[in-house]
Amino acid sequence: MRLSVVASGAAIALACFTPAHAQTLGIGTAPQGSIGYNMGSAIAKVLAETEKMQPRVQPYSGSSAILPLVNTGELDLTVCNVLEAQEAANGEGPYNGRKQANVRVLAVIFPIFSSMFVKKDSPIQTIADLKGKRIPYGYTAQLTLNRVVDAILATGGLTGKDIVPVLVPNVIRGVDDFAEGKADGGFFALGAAKVAEVDKSVGGIRYLPVSDEPAAVAAMQKIFPYAYVTTVNPSPAFAGLAGPTKLMAYDYLVVAGSHVKDDVVYRIAKAMHENKPKLVESLKAFGGFNPAGMNKATSAPFHPGAVKFYQEKGLAK
Repeated sequence: MRLSVVASGAAIALACFTPAHAQTLGIGTAPQGSIGYNMGSAIAKVLAETEKMQPRVQPYSGSSAILPLVNTGELDLTVCNVLEAQEAANGEGPYNGRKQANVRVLAVIFPIFSSMFVKKDSPIQTIADLKGKRIPYGYTAQLTLNRVVDAILATGGLTGKDIVPVLVPNVIRGVDDFAEGKADGGFFALGAAKVAEVDKSVGGIRYLPVSDEPAAVAAMQKIFPYAYVTTVNPSPAFAGLAGPTKLMAYDYLVVAGSHVKDDVVYRIAKAMHENKPKLVESLKAFGGFNPAGMNKATSAPFHPGAVKFYQEKGLAK
């Protein structure tokens, strides 16, 4: 495996306290402040503490830059949403004509919840109210996110043509533009550190509810088949929720390159399966992690090392 460059204080700390002979792993993530970065860091911490591995977390601009590096073996692991994994592995969507044939699913971890958000005192109350409003869009470093945003807009009867796009490369820039008043609404996964930051900087934000009417769900799933609507209750960890709110949900996965040895992937799956409390300590969103559902079926292939572990544990797909 080729090693990634150490890119954060957390990664440096993990490297310093791990024996020199330990298994090294390059973990690519979305930018610092994103929930993807927090996921990768939490997993890295568990692997360092329980498996004596030497994980090195390296943030990139987005999954569109990371998955090709996992495919070529320049990175070993990443986290991404289920649609990103499908499109990369099958050569679909933004990966049309450049199939990432070496991408393998290691584990399904937990669903993330999302919608558009606005300032707490904004007159905008529904997704439909975003018509004609300035919304972050484009996501050139995270191309699949355009589909996610389109799916959310569809629940309000809107398309990308009904908004004024504020072109951004990734979700971090999108919420920065929102905080600076360049956009009327923002988009980010619930519970991310960046969401808490922008909530404080603008005097409070409010997630817009997503409709669960059959026609709205059908419109959403026509764009993003894996998405569903669920009610999320307020929590100290969730900035932007004043009460129970219906949001769009979809699964996040750990993905490995086929070059990662079977025994290494087996150990990673085992460490995650056995250490949910440690993962939750690092990121409260891991409270939604179901170890018994780590091998939930996806349209992307699983790594054989992970399959071996799940078969030994008797976990059914």
